[in-house]
Amino acid sequence: MRTEGRHILMDVSGCNPEILNNLELLKKILKEAAEYANATVLDVAFHHFTPQGVSGVVVISESHLSIHTWPEYGYAALDFYTCGDADPKTACEYVAEKLSATHIQTTEIERGIEKNERYTQEIVGKRVKEDGEKLLVLP
Repeated sequence: MRTEGRHILMDVSGCNPEILNNLELLKKILKEAAEYANATVLDVAFHHFTPQGVSGVVVISESHLSIHTWPEYGYAALDFYTCGDADPKTACEYVAEKLSATHIQTTEIERGIEKNERYTQEIVGKRVKEDGEKLLVLP
């Protein structure tokens, strides 16, 4: 079955709050994650909120990676959408490790599945990792 893209939603908690509040470091981590996923970075836009928290997006030719952080909770919500040969799993694993996450939950959705001349989506995997378990984001 042909699909136009893979979309991974990732919630991470137990993260280092200092990292979650560091705009420049988060920008670096997400750009590196895109590169590790074999994606081509086109643009980057990040914003630091007052008193804390960062939102950002790395636009890639294959789509995007995004993050929104809540340092006060040690929590971040991320979104990895790729098409072509870019591997969102690699990006997820890299970011979770760099944020020192102790709990990771992912949902993978295949997007742009053609059925009867319409395009749909399908959830193809969910995964949870607790601290101490080997990080295998998806089956």
